[in-house]
Amino acid sequence: MTRAALLQMCSGIDPVANGLIIHDAARDASAGGAAMLFTPEMSNIIDRDRKRAVHQIVKEENDNVLYVARDAAHRFGIWIALGSLAIARGDGRFANRAFVIDPAGEIVCRYDKLHMFDVDLATGESWRESNAYTPGDALGVVEGTPFGRLGLAICYDIRFPALFETLGRRQCDVIAIPAAFTVPTGRDHWHLLQRARAVEASAFVLSAAQVGLHEDGRDTFGHSLAIDPWGKVLLDMGGDAPGLGFAEIDPQRIAEVRAQLPSLANRREIPN
Repeated sequence: MTRAALLQMCSGIDPVANGLIIHDAARDASAGGAAMLFTPEMSNIIDRDRKRAVHQIVKEENDNVLYVARDAAHRFGIWIALGSLAIARGDGRFANRAFVIDPAGEIVCRYDKLHMFDVDLATGESWRESNAYTPGDALGVVEGTPFGRLGLAICYDIRFPALFETLGRRQCDVIAIPAAFTVPTGRDHWHLLQRARAVEASAFVLSAAQVGLHEDGRDTFGHSLAIDPWGKVLLDMGGDAPGLGFAEIDPQRIAEVRAQLPSLANRREIPN
């Protein structure tokens, strides 16, 4: 068994304050025996006021939260999967970028969110992520983590099964799906989609989430989850408050499920 720690956050508009939360979570996760800490989407800032946020979103080399996370990984001897940070690209646009950091504090993988959250909900909520963010164009797969091969996705990516089929075919042992899910979509779809992706990929899914009412007025669903390859929920942190949760990951379970239901091996090309 290898222990994972999931940080459920209510990120605010101040990256410095958010960085302190991640530092303390890394310390507590390491003390709690976790080999790796997973944080949510937009761990450095959540601010729907883009005129205000633009002054806080900086290039990767200047991002305070990334610096703090790298230092904490080294200080506490723990891997950290930063679910994502808002990063300035240098062309006037942003990236919604995930980072994986090893215990030496080195960045071993980056992944830019592929699918932009451009939706109009029946509740009246309207989101246009593509107005400011540029989608990525590559997979995020990391070898040699404490859980084996780690695949990366971010929030809205979860609604695109082809991505997870690809990660499954790449034999990912664990897939991280950090999120800042809205409450209406989370209530109806969060658990359903997370469990489906675990089953489809025959992999563990670890999904650290944002929760609660944020400084900018946004409300997020929470319910950070750890799910095994059979679709069993190992951890559900609820939708009430931030906190740190732990889940035990058994690598033998992956082989057991893939032997019982070899859907990845049985897959055939679909005729046109």
